[in-house]
Amino acid sequence: MISETDLEELAEIELQKDEEEQNNLDNRPARPNRPAPPKINASQDISHPFYDVARHGILQVTGDDNYGRKLIIFSSCCLPPSHQLNHHRLLEYLKYTLDQYVESDYTVVYFHYGLKSSNKPSLRWLRDAYREFDRKYKKNLKALYIVHSTNFIRIIWNIFKPLISNKFGRKVTYVNCLAELREHLNYEQLIIPPDVIRHDERLQAAQKGSLPPLVKTPPPRPPLPTQQFGVSLQYIFDKNKGVAIPLVISQTVTYIQQKGLETEGIFRRSARVQLIKDVQQLYNLGKPVDFEQFGDVHVPAVVLKTFLRELPEPLLTFRLYDQVLDIVGVESSLRVTTCKSIVENLPEQNFIVLKYLASFLNMVSQRSFINKMSPSNLACVFGVNLTRPPQGSVSLSALAPINIFTEILIEHYNTVFSSRCPLGQALP
Repeated sequence: MISETDLEELAEIELQKDEEEQNNLDNRPARPNRPAPPKINASQDISHPFYDVARHGILQVTGDDNYGRKLIIFSSCCLPPSHQLNHHRLLEYLKYTLDQYVESDYTVVYFHYGLKSSNKPSLRWLRDAYREFDRKYKKNLKALYIVHSTNFIRIIWNIFKPLISNKFGRKVTYVNCLAELREHLNYEQLIIPPDVIRHDERLQAAQKGSLPPLVKTPPPRPPLPTQQFGVSLQYIFDKNKGVAIPLVISQTVTYIQQKGLETEGIFRRSARVQLIKDVQQLYNLGKPVDFEQFGDVHVPAVVLKTFLRELPEPLLTFRLYDQVLDIVGVESSLRVTTCKSIVENLPEQNFIVLKYLASFLNMVSQRSFINKMSPSNLACVFGVNLTRPPQGSVSLSALAPINIFTEILIEHYNTVFSSRCPLGQALP
């Protein structure tokens, strides 16, 4: 029987081979005139309980995948040398972050590039980590994407095979290049380290034997007159003859009111991506949608979140994003009035829709003793669908203030929305 020491040595040899191949690739020229890749949103909040780990940007939580599931990204290239990182703290930080999302379906993307002999955790740590992540963490993990896999990963997989169930193994997808992620995820929402992007470009160049060509983006097509997804609230308002609440929102809310208020975990579960795309297409073509035919109340729940997420400008607008984040600096007793003041600065169309949505979510939270969806739980689901920065994705450090703000909208709905009653206001 091979000892753990022998296995560790075997893995180390493969990792060194990987490093040599990566070094050879790194000596190739990258694509010229490439725009600067997005920066990693490392936590700069020194009050973060795991600031010593979070500041490296190893872990990012951003957006949703095509099924409406939260995306959690682990980037090996952000791991500092092992002597600079307490791996026990890293494990506790991973659990601390996942604990905020494991009650809902979620997806993990693992960027393998950048794992080296100098920064890799030990096999014992990996084994302990796998055991620490018990059923609570594995149950709602619906997909694990391993990007830029190497022989090291295959060796590790074989080492851990006796511990890994077939069910968990079916959740793993190997991704050879970043472009393949577009088939599964909202690529634009991903926070990808610049080093990973450069490595991917060099891989593609090496496979083709030349520099990768510059991709020409086709001009965007004008939206259909009946378009509902991916267009502005104003566009929908104008095309819908002045109806204040977009059809997608009113129909999904009405159906959930009738069929789903007492469904445990409503808004936490995902649905088949093709089914959601089919529903989106029906709406965009102006065709009727009957949610009864799907027999699953989670379908309209995902459709509602998808609609909010695909608005070109979020419901809370880009202009108010920083004000939303500043809520954490406001004294607790003043947060409700501050939230009210911020919301009252919204454009009228946004205010009408937000008030309608918040009224509905408040209604859902009143059944939390049955559906388990308290204002706090609803905030975790809806917060990132209501606001985001003008550039890039929501950073891990921004999640707490966004969730606090959203929870206030829901829990204190009557106070926050009491003063402003615009013409055309509708409620569920």
